[in-house]
Amino acid sequence: MANDSISSAMASASQGMNAQSFRMRIVSENLSNADTHGYRRKLISFQNEYDARTASERLVIGNVTLDQSEGERLYDPAHPLSDDQGYVLMSNVDMMMELADAREASRSYEANLTTFQQARKMYSGLLDLIRR
Repeated sequence: MANDSISSAMASASQGMNAQSFRMRIVSENLSNADTHGYRRKLISFQNEYDARTASERLVIGNVTLDQSEGERLYDPAHPLSDDQGYVLMSNVDMMMELADAREASRSYEANLTTFQQARKMYSGLLDLIRR
């Protein structure tokens, strides 16, 4: 019984770390394309899904979508990507928002890692008790 709880805690923490790693990848793609003309910020969603095998909820990474808000329009008629009126559409990436998302994902990853390590220590202690 305790073994199932510990395994469940380790699995949940592992799913959380995977989700936050994927989130960091999306944030880094957004940051690296912040100066790319016309680039649209990628957004990620998460859902809880019931896992009948373990009889528990699990975290599932949803679809990656594009932010539909418009980027800034800069007047630069000499730019090769300018439209008929001389405007260039910039990306809609907000650097401060991405940095805040990165910080939140990093902290969430660390919290899941700590949970995983604690569950692993408990599991190891349980095994030591059983061996005695």
